[in-house]
Amino acid sequence: MGGRATRPNGARPRALENGRYLIRATNTGKTAIIDAKGQIVSSLPEQTQAVLEGEVRHMQGHTPYQWAGDKPVIGFLLALLVLAFFRSRQN
Repeated sequence: MGGRATRPNGARPRALENGRYLIRATNTGKTAIIDAKGQIVSSLPEQTQAVLEGEVRHMQGHTPYQWAGDKPVIGFLLALLVLAFFRSRQN
C-alpha cells in the first residue's frame, strides 16, 4: 500500500503529538476528521464529491511535544556522539 492510501495514516501522528483535532481536506484523496488521540472520527472515500460533517472540539494547553519539540531527541543523539567520540579516543 502506498501513495494516497496511506496519507490519512500520516496525519494521525500529527494529531496525536499535538493533542489536537486535525481536519484533512483533499480534492482527490481521503478527507477525514482525526481526533486528538489519532483516531479517524469521520471520513469520506477517495474520489467522492461530498461534504464531510463532524464535531471538532476546541483544545487548550500544550502537549509535551509542543513544549519541547525534537530537542530531547537531538540532545540524546548529541550525547551519544560525544560518548562515541571519547570512547574512540580511549582505544
